[in-house]
Amino acid sequence: MAFETTNIESYSARVAQAPPADIGRDRFYRRAGKSWLDLALAIVMAPVVVPLILLLWLFTRCDSGPGFYVQSRVGRGGRVFRCYKLRTMVVDADRRLAELCAQDPERAREWRENQKLADDPRITRLGRFLRATSLDELPQYFNVLKGDMSFVGPRPYMLDQHDMYRAAGGTAYGRMRPGITGPWQLDGRGETPFADRVGFDEAYYRAQSLRGDLRMLLRTIGVVINRTGT
Repeated sequence: MAFETTNIESYSARVAQAPPADIGRDRFYRRAGKSWLDLALAIVMAPVVVPLILLLWLFTRCDSGPGFYVQSRVGRGGRVFRCYKLRTMVVDADRRLAELCAQDPERAREWRENQKLADDPRITRLGRFLRATSLDELPQYFNVLKGDMSFVGPRPYMLDQHDMYRAAGGTAYGRMRPGITGPWQLDGRGETPFADRVGFDEAYYRAQSLRGDLRMLLRTIGVVINRTGT
């Protein structure tokens, strides 16, 4: 998901400017308030989100394959959980990726550095719409209900990204629940290198607050509405 564009330096600078008192003031939010916010939002959103997920699942199901894509991801404390998304790629996406990387060294390099391809031929037509609007992430609502994820937080990384994450100095994923949306989705770019995404999430961990999370949620809603209308 690529939303508004700034960079890791500007985001980190904003974090550094936060007054020290914010850390103590938001300690309760970090320990308990964030979970309460997730529960309250999940209850309020249920009448809209659940029917929308089912509708999008039906559309995706009609596109020759399963509607949901389930993948193992790493969450708080290194615990592995099943992360839900709407399927946006062809069914044999992993095999296609191996073939693409074997045939095209430049694409192989792009995947190693970014863990994504800017022009990925594996994405279906419906999948491009779902990704552009971020609607493919909606089933992670159920991950929030299960307690695996939060609405705002670092993105959960894949099992084979563990060494890359550690090499980039990442620690936030192990100390908090991963989120559906977060700083690098809003302030980064689609081609943001993996190491920079880790930097966004580390900065978020140091600065998380109720006000900051509400601001990110509002920005995310605005982006989804704008993308859906274009």
